[in-house]
Amino acid sequence: MADINLSLTRKQLAFHRATATEVLFGGAAGGGKSYGQLIDAMLYALKYPGSKQIILRRTYRDLELSIIRLAMQIYPLDKFRYSASSHTGRWFNGSIIDFGYCDTDNDVHQYQGAEYDVIRFDELTHFSEYQYTYLISRLRGSAPRPRQIKSSTNPGGVGHSWVKSRFIDPAPPETVFSSGNGTTRVFLPSKIDDNKFLIEGDPLYKQRLLELPEAQRKALLLGEWDIFEGQYFSEWRAAVHVCEPFPIPRDWRVYRAFDYGLDCFAMVWAAVSPSREVYIFRECARANMIIKDTAALAAELTDEDIYATLAPPDMWGRTADQGRSKADQFAEAGMRIIKSSNDREAGWLAVHDLLRYEGSEGAITKPPRMHIFSTCRELIRCLPLLIHDQKKPTDASTEPHEITHICDALRYFAVYWSRPGEAQDNTPKRVWTQDMYEDYYNSGAEDRARLIKRWGKPIGGGI
Repeated sequence: MADINLSLTRKQLAFHRATATEVLFGGAAGGGKSYGQLIDAMLYALKYPGSKQIILRRTYRDLELSIIRLAMQIYPLDKFRYSASSHTGRWFNGSIIDFGYCDTDNDVHQYQGAEYDVIRFDELTHFSEYQYTYLISRLRGSAPRPRQIKSSTNPGGVGHSWVKSRFIDPAPPETVFSSGNGTTRVFLPSKIDDNKFLIEGDPLYKQRLLELPEAQRKALLLGEWDIFEGQYFSEWRAAVHVCEPFPIPRDWRVYRAFDYGLDCFAMVWAAVSPSREVYIFRECARANMIIKDTAALAAELTDEDIYATLAPPDMWGRTADQGRSKADQFAEAGMRIIKSSNDREAGWLAVHDLLRYEGSEGAITKPPRMHIFSTCRELIRCLPLLIHDQKKPTDASTEPHEITHICDALRYFAVYWSRPGEAQDNTPKRVWTQDMYEDYYNSGAEDRARLIKRWGKPIGGGI
């Protein structure tokens, strides 16, 4: 076979030589990701006759406009034949490259029973985590060949959160790390300046990226994973909003706010200074906690005098099986809670207002009113990952659901603390017994008013 002359950037060569089980390549636009994928696929096919690979995009139309078109330009067509009907490319030595798509989660099942030596995702953040984890189960075979999942992508998209969690957060770039199940992963960043061929062929490409809005510019030009298109809190900057811990003065007012469910109990502790600066100084996120244990954990973690513990209105809904609300159960467990608002738009606007600042990262002219201790890692991780809801852009999406709990807890605090003061209810309050609650719930409206006048309102607002 005649020699094939190739020109690779240093980062494309690193991608080809990477031996980790799962490899992610890219970050910025113009880093040569698709070209690197196709060249790596070709070299693997030539080295291992009879090998099987698949290159995936979210839709087949995406494949046609990018990967397939580029493959037809760079692959030696006397050694490679592509069939549009089967979406398969065949090499002269028996190796194949399938070009596949996976638009919905159900689409993954079309590959049930398939076997591949290398699975390649182009624009990985366009895929869901389920699609990725299901398809990597197709990585198998009896022939003694190295098997890998090799992906390329830019920041942003529906899969941004899980991709960042899987590849970016665990280790510095270019560092191979263990995934804990016997496999390894590595992230290989690539920026436009790493692709000398693009810069030489289209010197104005970088200038066009510089003219994009800030979020798109930083994601596509710099490959920054904390800033991406579709980000709900686009004003988020860790360098601006995160601070180092310090002792909270005893005269500062301290709040707790939480989101509760068996899938996750998430709570934040917020301290407000005399100048009305807000500091989120503690957090907790635990799964599978019953109410009694949740209240005990919150008490164990709290050293301060708490002005108010805030919770969403659904805590006051009576459960069909017990006839009592979760607020009642928290009160019985020793944690008195106050009802916040579940107005999502107002809540997120309140968070926006607390995060807002003026100036640039290096020259702040008006700092934000909210700061988050660096020890609050879950909130720092999740808040920047919220994306706009596609059907209601003023709201944050509830997916991926696992990142919303701690953010919702912050929202309950923000909307309660920032809303206008309400008229004070001067009705005396006292701790109610379970018998008092039962009498109240079994009474009509007039009798309920009489009982409140007689006993006082329950502390914690359990009705």
